[in-house]
Amino acid sequence: MKRNLLRAIFLSLLIATFAIIFNFSAQDGEESGSLSRAVTEKIVNTFPYTKDLSAETKAKLIEHGEIIVRKLAHLSIYALVGIFIMAFMCTYNTRVLYKFGISLLVGLIYAITDEYHQSFVAGRGPSVTDVCIDTAGVFIGIIIVLIIVSVFKTLFMEKRTEKN
Repeated sequence: MKRNLLRAIFLSLLIATFAIIFNFSAQDGEESGSLSRAVTEKIVNTFPYTKDLSAETKAKLIEHGEIIVRKLAHLSIYALVGIFIMAFMCTYNTRVLYKFGISLLVGLIYAITDEYHQSFVAGRGPSVTDVCIDTAGVFIGIIIVLIIVSVFKTLFMEKRTEKN
């Protein structure tokens, strides 16, 4: 029962994340670019080392930083995909390598279909680089879950041996 609940939670979170990614990908080039620009402006205007710079310097930072913000957004949202897929897979009693492989494959397939989806959106297009960044994010998410599971198992085993 507990495993089924966890599966439902992680699957729901994964589907919600897929929906968020789909909605971001459905934004046209102008809308997507303005969102990235707004986030970059907020960072530059808030960060203690950049908020007091001249308007000209800030404009250059925003122009050059926008691509970094965009790629970090790809990496971070796909890290969530990796976390939710791997957490879901960890509810099954299978080998870690199988869980890892399935999780990475699902993340890669979604990244490819996401880029394909963008080829139909005005001002957007598919990017192999983005698929690589997305897949790296999935990989990072998987590793985060494996570390958490490993730490949890180690702590759980220590408590069991202390009781005996």
